[in-house]
Amino acid sequence: MKISKYLHSCLVFELDGYKILFDPGDFSFIEGLVTPEMFADVNIIVITHIHPDHFVIDILQKIINFSGAQVLTNSQVGEQLKKAGVKYALLEEGIEHFGPFKLQAFPVKHALIMDNPLPQMTGFLINDKVLHPVDSMEDNLLKFKDIELLIMVTMAPFASEVMITAFADQLNPRQILPVHDGYAKTFFIQKRYAAYVKHFDKLGIKFHEIYQIGNSLTI
Repeated sequence: MKISKYLHSCLVFELDGYKILFDPGDFSFIEGLVTPEMFADVNIIVITHIHPDHFVIDILQKIINFSGAQVLTNSQVGEQLKKAGVKYALLEEGIEHFGPFKLQAFPVKHALIMDNPLPQMTGFLINDKVLHPVDSMEDNLLKFKDIELLIMVTMAPFASEVMITAFADQLNPRQILPVHDGYAKTFFIQKRYAAYVKHFDKLGIKFHEIYQIGNSLTI
């Protein structure tokens, strides 16, 4: 099985010429380094939850237009797809086979996030050897202890390195593929600072969006 990463949490799993695309969200496409045309040969597209770094309807529609791929997702994302006239199949719990792939889907709880309700999120065990818990590190996932490969969040507003490594230490995978790392880029910093501005404005607190070399603040 070959797993290719296209920035942040956008992944392609390939086996015997069959390809499954996970979570082509906006963070992967902002810089133009990744384009919808690059996924013209995918067979299946899986959307794990509704957050824009994992799912944007316009991007998804472009990929579908190029590939004709079937979309698999959960009910919450499905509601948005239905409004946009995009066909999809539900896969939020249970085992389904697609080409040479066995996908075991199960509900997972998104780690707590600032000022937003938690989305419905679906995690996956792929071919009994790859655990993709998406943006979750809940204790229930420890039933997959000693898994061959963990798809692991490495940077997030909802997690620290201590939290992330503690979870992985307990899970004890043989290998780790790092994802959710787009926050190392300038445009992701801008997005996070904008979220802080929105939060602190409600409290009458001024948050200064200073992140570039030489920017200064005078008080």
